[in-house]
Formats: sequence, structure tokens, C-alpha cells
Amino acid sequence: MQQPVWKRLVWLVIIWGGSVLALAAVGMFFRVIMTAAGFKSH
Repeated sequence: MQQPVWKRLVWLVIIWGGSVLALAAVGMFFRVIMTAAGFKSH
């Protein structure tokens, strides 16, 4: 059962967007933790 190309592209974009958002969330989490621990990035 072959899906249309546009459906596969939509799933690809959804998965990519989700991974980007997850990475951003982890980055912000670590930034908050480091700031709370007293580390400064500048």
C-alpha cells in the first residue's frame, strides 16, 4: 500500500519540526539549570 508523496512529506515535516522543538526545549532547560547553578554564558 503506497502512500501519496505529499502525505509522506507532511509526516517528514511533522517529525522534523517535533525534533527541532524537542532540541530547543532541552537547550532552554539546560540554560535555565546552568543559570540557576550560577554559570553565565557571557
